[in-house]
Amino acid sequence: MKRTCLALSLALLTSAVAAQEADPGERFASCMKTLRAVAASKNGISSASFDRLTSGLSPDLSVLEFLDYQPEFRSPIWDYLSGLVDEERVADGLEMRARWADTLAMASERYQVDPETIIAVWGVESNYGRNFGKRPLLTSLGTLACFGRRQSYFSGEFLSALKIVDSGDIEAEQLVGSWAGAFGHTQFMPSTFLRLAVDGNGDGKRDLMGSVPDALASTANFLHKGGWREGQPWGYEVVLPAGFDSSVSGRRDKRPLSYWTARGVRRADGQPIAPADTAAGLLLPAGPQGPAFLVFRNFDVIYGYNAAESYALAIAHLSDRLKGGKTFVTPWPTDDPGLSRLERRELQTLLAARGHEIGEVDGMIGAKTREAIKAEQQRLGMTADGRPGQKLLSSLRTGTTGR
Repeated sequence: MKRTCLALSLALLTSAVAAQEADPGERFASCMKTLRAVAASKNGISSASFDRLTSGLSPDLSVLEFLDYQPEFRSPIWDYLSGLVDEERVADGLEMRARWADTLAMASERYQVDPETIIAVWGVESNYGRNFGKRPLLTSLGTLACFGRRQSYFSGEFLSALKIVDSGDIEAEQLVGSWAGAFGHTQFMPSTFLRLAVDGNGDGKRDLMGSVPDALASTANFLHKGGWREGQPWGYEVVLPAGFDSSVSGRRDKRPLSYWTARGVRRADGQPIAPADTAAGLLLPAGPQGPAFLVFRNFDVIYGYNAAESYALAIAHLSDRLKGGKTFVTPWPTDDPGLSRLERRELQTLLAARGHEIGEVDGMIGAKTREAIKAEQQRLGMTADGRPGQKLLSSLRTGTTGR
């Protein structure tokens, strides 16, 4: 496998250097020629299939703008979680758990993963099937395979996407998703699909776009293969004693529970920490002044779905809320908390009422909404950073007109 990746990387580098002076169309054609040879020799995709599936394909250079912007790494944790784990998503998740109870029961029994965690992944990844993304995967991945950084990685995903279509699991025109190539109800990358997607409804196909049973079973299989430990928690919120040495924190720096209890760490819900000396890491997503968590192996498994601690915490917290859990005990260390999706829609409505062009009122904070926010922040004497927060919403609600 390493030799294949090295050969592909060298081939792409040679192709890119040779075509660096060419226009995008010529560069793309040269890159596709290189990938065609790799597809035939290493990926089991015949030249005829490659030609058929890439006929008329052209690059969409707009996807390159997203390469260095991922909200789970750039947004404050309180903004990120406020939009992903709100009352709407909890209520919708409970409804989906009831609607798909039999499907979840079968997936849970087969893969030993609790239904709430499966549902939580679905909720965070696509809002329970409402937001798949609209970009044609072959176009996006083909572009990323030939332009920008990480071309070797995206080349592999592009060829995997071709294999999915060539196998007949999903039609090319149905294969749409995020700019980076994730698709379906639970947003698998193509290579992940080939490794871990399963047929959950018994129709002989693995269809994460059109089949909820396939998506939920595949997600359970992903977590199972990642090492999920049935019946064990992902972790829980804890309270640190005054003057606690936070240098020992870190998801990877796991220590026995006795280590943490000896240092005065206690559960935030008042329950005793289990006497078993299980290894746990101390997660401080907003530093020692914010919510703190002891996290176990299952948190790492969730992290493997999308390598960001804030993302894993969103999944974990939503799963707890679906089990009847409460919001975090310790508040985030900010005087301007983030907005739920309901509040974001309210903010957009108020911005539109002030004459700003924001497009659809959908709770999605896109470029137009951010520009409108900046204008209002500047008018109000706030830092004009385009961030939607409680202070701005409160000011617009009350009709504040200046400093």
